[in-house]
Amino acid sequence: MGTSADRLISMETLTPETIEQRMSELVEACRQDHLGEPETGADGIPTPIQALNAVWDEAGRAGRGGKRLRALLLWDTYRAIGAGEENTDQAVIDLACALEVYQTSALVHDDIIDNSPLRRGKPSSHMVLSNLTGPEENPERTDLGNPMRQDHLGAGRSSEATAARGRGLGILLGDLLSTSSSDLVSRASASLPSGESILRTFLGMQTAVETGQVLDMGMEIMPLDDPEQLRREAFRTMGWKTASYTTMTPLALGLMAGGIDPDRTRALAYDLGLHLGLLFQLRDDLLDVEGRSGQTGKPQGGDILEGKRTVLLADTLSMASQDEAERLRAAYRAPQRTPDQVAWVRRLMETSGAVEKSRNRMDRLTSSVYEEIANLCQELSLDDRQGSIIERACRRFMPDAATPGYHRHGIDG
Repeated sequence: MGTSADRLISMETLTPETIEQRMSELVEACRQDHLGEPETGADGIPTPIQALNAVWDEAGRAGRGGKRLRALLLWDTYRAIGAGEENTDQAVIDLACALEVYQTSALVHDDIIDNSPLRRGKPSSHMVLSNLTGPEENPERTDLGNPMRQDHLGAGRSSEATAARGRGLGILLGDLLSTSSSDLVSRASASLPSGESILRTFLGMQTAVETGQVLDMGMEIMPLDDPEQLRREAFRTMGWKTASYTTMTPLALGLMAGGIDPDRTRALAYDLGLHLGLLFQLRDDLLDVEGRSGQTGKPQGGDILEGKRTVLLADTLSMASQDEAERLRAAYRAPQRTPDQVAWVRRLMETSGAVEKSRNRMDRLTSSVYEEIANLCQELSLDDRQGSIIERACRRFMPDAATPGYHRHGIDG
């Protein structure tokens, strides 16, 4: 199972840029498989095929940017195991890219659900597609669309129709990307060990994410009177929605692609992937409070603005004074939160000690992750060089300030 140091050194190291380039090629190949060469309508006459071309064009644009953490974790896990022959490397790269194509589909849908106008600092896909207009709506653009005449509908209804069209096309874009990612995995897994298990794992991941998305929406109507229950449900949702496809599945796919038995893979990847994924989400939640829009690519305090029920919110409710907690509940029960309320909530999360509690929880999770990496390396008899590849891959998901400890702790304290 192990490989020589020479092979580990010679194997190509992927970068976010090379992953993005290959993603673009694969998405375009899916487009060609389904449509052939892009059709064009007559000049100045909007046609349905132009709308379809616009959606596929956005599929390419939506996949740009990002750190490609999931693909890199899958690739580096495979690279550390090193069980595959050289001719399997391209199949693993395509498998990693398929994971990122699915990530793009999930983000497109997520932005529609959250009504988020930005993604990675740029307009979200449904916002881009809402600009699909005919000549009557926008005389400067005659290349796309489905005309909704303002003189028939009025400016207000036309604006509503434009937004609805963007959401509808965005949903379909996400669906196209999701099914394309499954097709890519089906093709790549045919050249890999345990190909059928790889495909089943990928499809199971999609079900897990969809389950997590439903739980996340259910969290929005959860009462705020029991912070402990809120914390438990937030952790459950994070496991399904985030950890399942951010860390657990990339680890499992990398191990199986490297030749590890699927049953053994599940045992090896579960705890490490779950705790690493929870750590990643807790860091993201903290960035929403402490970071800047330029760091996250989303509006500052966006989770608060959207009224998201998070572990950080549960901690704040349990640690704030009675009056502060009641004011906080009132803010979250309101249909919308004002910028002043968002700023107040952010300050309260800091002054109540909830932010510090979150940092401490992240430190404990970091300790657990390092122990689980050591256990994986021992179980697979990996040498120091192979172990360092796994460790570096996992560290991409960890907060820079987290200091690994030496003992395992619970995560709910």
